[in-house]
Amino acid sequence: MFRDHNDMDAALGAVGELLAADGRSVALVIVGGACLNMLGALTRTTADIDVIAQVHFSKAGDLDARTPIPFPAELVKAIATVARDFRLAPDWMNNVVGSQFRMGLPPTLFSELTWKDFGGLRIGLPARSALLALKLFAAVDRGPRSVHMQDLLALRPTSLELKDAATWVLTQDAAAEFPRLVQEATDYVQSHS
Repeated sequence: MFRDHNDMDAALGAVGELLAADGRSVALVIVGGACLNMLGALTRTTADIDVIAQVHFSKAGDLDARTPIPFPAELVKAIATVARDFRLAPDWMNNVVGSQFRMGLPPTLFSELTWKDFGGLRIGLPARSALLALKLFAAVDRGPRSVHMQDLLALRPTSLELKDAATWVLTQDAAAEFPRLVQEATDYVQSHS
């Protein structure tokens, strides 16, 4: 469990040191509560660090985002070592949300990344618009009592930000009742902000 971004920085720094010691480097994009903490958008405990993409850079510096599934072997090894040394859960850094890569990502996810360097590990933090879209999608899925809805309320999105987020969220599920669920979630946020 991470209390704040300082705890996350320590664990990520240890992963970066292990990767650098092996002459390796990995760049990842994270989302969720860990990302929001690292950006200073909110402060709350979080159990894990959610990786949504792995990034490679061309010699010209162009970004090539790929699914993080599976993690590279050297990263798996470093995560396991840090889990043991820091007494963290084995899945403290995971790529479960990386399955979203196949379904489609918010269009702004990679456009305004803030990078934090931890030795052989670079962590990309998406801009607010992409994070709001992902949080809204998770809140629709998990309901008004979920941590995702609580994060949305804490972020206090504007009506325009919610509308933009909902536009992407509506592309993620073809079920007939899904638009109603998205509308209910956005109405809930607006009425409780």
